[in-house]
Amino acid sequence: MNSLVAYDDSDSDSEAEAGKYEDAASSEIGLADSAMRAVQYCGGLYTVSGSKGQPVECIGSSRRNVYHEDALLQNLQNIKKPMVTNYQKTFDPNLKIASRNHNHLLSSSMKPKLLSGNESCSQKRVHDDSDVPIQGLKPYIPKRMRLVKNAVPHEAECSGESTNCTIKIGTAEDRMSIKVSQYMMPYIGSKYGVTEIPKNLVFEMSDHSGPVNAVQWCPLQKWSHMLLSASMDKTVKVWDAVDQGYCLKTYPHHTCAVRAVQWFPCGSRFLSGGFDNMVHSIDIETGAQLFTSRNDFRISTLKIHPLDPNVFICGGFSPEVKAWDMRSSKIIKVYKAAVQQTLDIMFLPGGKEFLTSTDAVSQDSADRTIIAWDFHTAAKISNQIFHKATHCLLNIFRLVCNWKVIYKSKLQERYTCPSLTPHPKEPVFVAQTNGNYMALFSSLRPYRINKKKRYEGHKVEGFAVGCEFSPDGMLLVSGSSDGNVFFYNYHTSRIIRTLSGHSQACVSAKFHPVLPSLLATCGWDRAVKIWQ
Repeated sequence: MNSLVAYDDSDSDSEAEAGKYEDAASSEIGLADSAMRAVQYCGGLYTVSGSKGQPVECIGSSRRNVYHEDALLQNLQNIKKPMVTNYQKTFDPNLKIASRNHNHLLSSSMKPKLLSGNESCSQKRVHDDSDVPIQGLKPYIPKRMRLVKNAVPHEAECSGESTNCTIKIGTAEDRMSIKVSQYMMPYIGSKYGVTEIPKNLVFEMSDHSGPVNAVQWCPLQKWSHMLLSASMDKTVKVWDAVDQGYCLKTYPHHTCAVRAVQWFPCGSRFLSGGFDNMVHSIDIETGAQLFTSRNDFRISTLKIHPLDPNVFICGGFSPEVKAWDMRSSKIIKVYKAAVQQTLDIMFLPGGKEFLTSTDAVSQDSADRTIIAWDFHTAAKISNQIFHKATHCLLNIFRLVCNWKVIYKSKLQERYTCPSLTPHPKEPVFVAQTNGNYMALFSSLRPYRINKKKRYEGHKVEGFAVGCEFSPDGMLLVSGSSDGNVFFYNYHTSRIIRTLSGHSQACVSAKFHPVLPSLLATCGWDRAVKIWQ
């Protein structure tokens, strides 16, 4: 038999190898012919005989019909040709070798089957997928859903009023989905209860590599499980501080230490300022910079206008405080004072006036320590707030003691105020001072000091230690340079409890806006802690 694959320029060894495979192919085809001879056709059905010359009974018929083998072979020519063709395709013309899988082809295409009389005969081979599993199958997605998904791939999939939505927060490494906290669901929309003093440590999160300057809870109730933190390691982080206690996303948009940070009222973005002179508005979901401004001074404090979230005020190592409009990316007001640095900014109720605390303190005067400004006209309303307060205290002290030496020494006692915080329900505010006490002032003109209340016992010692009222206004909390957290009764000004919170200075403590017993603190030990 001639070789199925032959080349004119083949050498003797190749010809011998081809001849060997030709004999093997001939023997295989002979076996195939003998197998076909065993296939008998009877009444539209195929049957198998035990030997070559033995007649076969017809299955499924009431009459016994016998057919000879020679007549059957003529009807099976159409089966024999495709069988040989499939066998020929198993040869590789480049390597001149036959495939070893021809037995599989023969068995799959030529194995006869015994069919009963009730079955119909067909030459189609039934596909059996039990041996080869189908991989890579994907569920069908309707075209309308695919179009919607491709149209808004990075937008938030929730509205401002829905409580069943999911915020997708993506990072360079992976993407996370943050749902509304199930722990907080019973509290959303309910009236704030009585604030309880936290006692136990719930989470200690130490992902920052530098001192943490500030923490702040998200103001939107359904997303208030998120906590914002600003650090000296040049980053801002968003944490799940209620359910899991881990970092959701890190925002490395600053090139120097981040000193101030604040949420927007919508809860979907925040504002940050740092020592790189930059102010960024960042979308928490995508990490995109929605607004960026460069100042000519390092930023140490900033506040968003309470009535217009597109306007904010920032101050720092400069005698000027600037108001920006993010819609036009322009400075709309400049507030100038004869100071070197602005330490903190606080809006008064209504947003028409605001206060700034500065470092303008000399040995003989404390004027310009706290300055009241008119927001629209940029005019100074008062710059003698702390100056008058100091003289009032000293006059009382002189009348009681009548000691000129002590009065003279107290007259030289002037302190800066690193932070200001308003009361949530009453028209008063508290000023943290470097004299290791907090003074209470009226937020109405002429901003008189409360002579009966003075919150002292903690230590400041030059750190920017913050303070805050509880949402119900009953407690006042303050950090301390020794790492402790102090809780004061607002009405009696007495210390209720002290927590040993941090190993270094604790500079910020914030009550949760929804959960009455939850507190977040941060310090220079690079830790953010949650207490309950």
